[in-house]
Formats: sequence, structure tokens, C-alpha cells
Amino acid sequence: MAIHPTAIIDPDADISREAEIGPYCIIGSGVTIGARTRLVAQVYLEGKLTIGSDNIFYPYSSIGVAPQDKKYKGEPSETRIGDRNSIREFVTIHRGTEGGGMVTAIGDGNLLMAYVHVAHDVIIGNHTIIANGVTFAGHVTVEDFANIGGLCAIHQFVRIGRHAMVGSSSVIKQNVLPFSITATDHKAEVYGANRIGLERKGYDANAIEPLQNAFRMLTRAGLNTSQALGRIEEELPQTDEVRELLDFVRASQRGFVK
Repeated sequence: MAIHPTAIIDPDADISREAEIGPYCIIGSGVTIGARTRLVAQVYLEGKLTIGSDNIFYPYSSIGVAPQDKKYKGEPSETRIGDRNSIREFVTIHRGTEGGGMVTAIGDGNLLMAYVHVAHDVIIGNHTIIANGVTFAGHVTVEDFANIGGLCAIHQFVRIGRHAMVGSSSVIKQNVLPFSITATDHKAEVYGANRIGLERKGYDANAIEPLQNAFRMLTRAGLNTSQALGRIEEELPQTDEVRELLDFVRASQRGFVK
């Protein structure tokens, strides 16, 4: 067993002789760790927590801690993690509650990228990919081979079907069909000049008003981009800010948000 001397391990923890515990890890009572599982550094584990073999936990992940559920009263719920999972930096996984079966469980072969949050009573199957910043509320079920894009928010009690792909930054409030590509509307719009922000930075009305009018021509006048640029140049004062805006639009090979 390879245990760094700075690690703090409760004597009641059950750790395989083939596991590797890196610097500054903290392992509490009731934690079981299987063969060849590696804690890179500064991982926090709290029981009752069962971890299988060949997993890797990256720094600052926090696993098995009490749920963020006001109904939780300290009941002896648990967390179960299978084999061959990769748990990246700052992932949080909370144990179950009495109202949800008492178990939060993650299967085999999953990748949980940085900052994923797995709330109480979530069940994740096998071979899923959960991208950065995904947040699962309580009681969510994620079936095998699902792929969830970064920064998604998954509402409590939602079920995500097998082989589903959820587009990044989606807010999911209902079940996601298996084998589907599912995403919520990502519409972005310009609402005019950042008047308050510019005023706070010392810009006066002579700078802000031409910008506001330029944004109206670009986004609200029913003009295509070339027409809008032409009118802005003909009709508005060519302040430094307006010229910067025009240069930005002309250099935007990927287009720009309207």
C-alpha cells in the first residue's frame, strides 16, 4: 500500500493494499477503497462510502459528504462508486437520504469532469461522460452511455436515458429520451449598450449615445450587417468607441450575437 505520510486516515477505513493514497488526503471512518484506486492528492472521503477498483480521484474532489437537504437528519446513508471511474478536480458527490433510498451510486467506467456536482440519491450508470460544471439535483437517474455537455443543470427526479446526448448549458426539467440529442434553447440577444457599466467607468453621454444608436442599427433596424455598418458610418458620430465597434464587427469571421 502506498500512503503518503501527510495523508490522514481513520483507523476504521478499509483500504486495499494495492491502493495509492497521495499527499494531504483525508479518509474518514466507514470508507472502503478497492485495489489500484488512486487518490492523487488532497481528496476528501467520508463514509459510509464504498469505492471499487482502478478508480482515480483528482485533487480537491469531495466524496460521500452529507447532502444539502434540509430534511437530512444524519441517517446512516451511503455512497457507492464502482470500478474504473475518473473523478476530476473539485467534483462533489453527496450521500443518499432516507427519502431517496439512502444511496447515491455511480457505476463503472464513468468520466466526471471538473466541478461536477452529484447531489443526494443520484444514480449514474456505466460509461457516461459528464462534462465540466454539470449539476445534478437530487434523485436524478443517468443511464448507461449518456453524454452530458458542460454547465448543464439537471432538475431533481429527472431521468436521462441510455445513449442520450444533452447539449451544453441546457436546463433539463423533464426526462431525456434514450438515443436522443437533446438541448434547450441557447438564444442570445443584444439589448443595447452597457450604459450603467460604461458610466461607472467614466464614459459620458457623448460616448454612450452613439453606441446605443449603433446597436439599434445593428440589431433592431431590420438591416443586414453591411447596410447597418454603412448607416452607422454615415449617420452617427465616429467616436473612438463606435470605430472600435465597427472594427470588431468587420473582424468577426464567426459572426456576432444580435
